[in-house]
Amino acid sequence: MSRGFVKEDDLEHAGTDVPERPVSQHPNYVTLNGYDQLEKLAEALEQKRLILSAKKDEQPAIQQLAMVNRDLRYVAARLESALVTQPDVNSQSVVFGAIVTVEDEAGNTHIYEIVGEDEADIKSNKISYISPLSRALIGHKLDETVTWLRPAGNQILTITAINFAN
Repeated sequence: MSRGFVKEDDLEHAGTDVPERPVSQHPNYVTLNGYDQLEKLAEALEQKRLILSAKKDEQPAIQQLAMVNRDLRYVAARLESALVTQPDVNSQSVVFGAIVTVEDEAGNTHIYEIVGEDEADIKSNKISYISPLSRALIGHKLDETVTWLRPAGNQILTITAINFAN
């Protein structure tokens, strides 16, 4: 496109109109650890915002600042709506915050911690309480068998341990 058809204001604001991050419609249950993670993320974003604000005349900084501001709004909303939930460590069944050990049909052992949406990280075996696996496990007791409904085919799991973080 010829520069003749572009307003100068459009060039100045390119990349600064960042779409908002979607906020889940589910209750925002978080563990104490998850709440701490959100607070640390807010602090880190605020520090980044201050650094980028000092470079307000540089286009890359303006674009990054728009994304940081958007992420700050998201984290602030998640902190405001957080429902910090501590599990009943005497519970005999799987609940939010539990660390669950399961055995699959092949005899392989897997350990999952049931956490809030923002805290979920499959690499750390932390799964969201709204995930299909969590929904299959929650409410069941030690030695019970559950069916995990998956697109790749259902999997039968046996709960072999239920623990809680200190």
